[in-house]
Amino acid sequence: MDLVIRGARVIDGSGSPSYTADVGLGDGRIEQIRQPGEPPLTAPRTLDAHGLALSPGFIDMHAHSDLALLRDPDHSAKAAQGVTLEVLGQDGLSYAPVDDRTLGEVRRAITGWNGDGSDIDFDWRSVGEYLDRLDRGIAVNAAYLIPQGTVRMYAVGWDDRPATAQQLDRMRELVAQGLEEGAVGMSSGLTYTPGMYATDSELTELCRVVARYDGYYCPHHRSYGAGALGAYEEMVRLTQDAGCALHLAHATMNFGVNKGRAPELLDLLDAALAAGADISLDTYPYTPGCTTLVAMLPSWASEGGPEAILARLRDDDTAERIRHHMEVVGADGCHGVPIEWDTIEISGVSDPGLAGCVGKTVAEAAAQRGEAPWTTARRLLVNDRLGSTILQHVGHEENVQAIMRHPVHTGGSDGILQGYKPHPRAYGTFPQYLGRYARELGIMSLEETVAHLTSRPAARLRLPDRGLVREGYRADLVLFDPDTVAAGSTFESPRTLPVGIPHVLIDGRFVIRDGRRTDVLAGRSVRRTPGAR
Repeated sequence: MDLVIRGARVIDGSGSPSYTADVGLGDGRIEQIRQPGEPPLTAPRTLDAHGLALSPGFIDMHAHSDLALLRDPDHSAKAAQGVTLEVLGQDGLSYAPVDDRTLGEVRRAITGWNGDGSDIDFDWRSVGEYLDRLDRGIAVNAAYLIPQGTVRMYAVGWDDRPATAQQLDRMRELVAQGLEEGAVGMSSGLTYTPGMYATDSELTELCRVVARYDGYYCPHHRSYGAGALGAYEEMVRLTQDAGCALHLAHATMNFGVNKGRAPELLDLLDAALAAGADISLDTYPYTPGCTTLVAMLPSWASEGGPEAILARLRDDDTAERIRHHMEVVGADGCHGVPIEWDTIEISGVSDPGLAGCVGKTVAEAAAQRGEAPWTTARRLLVNDRLGSTILQHVGHEENVQAIMRHPVHTGGSDGILQGYKPHPRAYGTFPQYLGRYARELGIMSLEETVAHLTSRPAARLRLPDRGLVREGYRADLVLFDPDTVAAGSTFESPRTLPVGIPHVLIDGRFVIRDGRRTDVLAGRSVRRTPGAR
């Protein structure tokens, strides 16, 4: 035994009442747990945890740290929150599997999420090689979802057309190979090109492959605005047809058309669960969303990839068609709702010369220039070469609270770390759940909240030795002060670290000690067990 944590209030991740105990760690695992009155534990090192809660490490079920983990060994954005495992490869777009062409295209497509990658040595092409790269040492553990949009980009390209039989076979092969190499499932971004061009039948066939490997499908589905309930129903039906587990990404109901409608979504999920469906979901505890400005365009304007998009934006007649579609019709990129420029806040730019736009809504930036909002948005898209990120202020607090109470809910930051003014969820999601929603608002008990952030995501990931404080489990642990834990990040100061989380351990090693980041890189890839059912 290497370390004894003494006198902690153990919140074990199961949702059961907390209790006081000493917890002994050794060889990266929890070796023994002793409650008062039982023989004391001894070890070369001890940590006095009186007044602190001890819980399993938090699992971020929706992270965009695919390059950040390689770029920033410190990674305090997540480590300081108590996150010990992130799930990458989200929203159907990431960096494996790729060939040279696809890698260049996907780097351009998600510059707003992760930067252009010019500081990264892309010495991998397959899922397994990417996971091997993570295994050289990262700040926190990481699991990976095969990105369906990248797979389609690889096999079909950027065209809006059905896949041929040969192309579908190639996509099946890529998904199976990625699962064999350790991916935990497959993601989609069905409001992002080119993933949105996939038909339901194509997605069902790929989900059949995922099901054979006991993985799960994690869709950013086709709408969170107009027709949102139908989009959720589509994903439930599709995965039931495929016999595949479903995890709904950032599952919320946004825009004015969905105000107060979370109960309808929950009724839909409850009916599917009662019928035997395997469903879970994640949310972040904030109302605004975050994505790229180019994602707001109609899908027809994005066909062909980044250079084709820029060519259309530079053409006055085509740009006017795009404007009409966005402002009058309601683009599928904006979830079928006519865009409201006063809800679109510019949060990051790739070109430092455009930094003066950050923190303003498109409407505000346009007013300062005395021009129409679309003119400002179009100029920004072209001059920043599609690299701008936005906050979209279209959420509803009552929906956020209703969904987080559901028994299959888990926590996911959807944290984009890129940009001058990122969404505070990237730095604050987990302490926000503990501080604001559990302690201050009483939406759930602290024990139940911790279960949502630990054992429930571990169960979705099929991890047999994570997510609980149990003897024999991995020593991925968080010590926090229940009375003071809180998110430090705000919309004004989004990179402020949380308070009340003094210690975080991964594999029994301190990555946060006394509130400070250590130089320990204890994180590794977390891979599913090879082999199909």
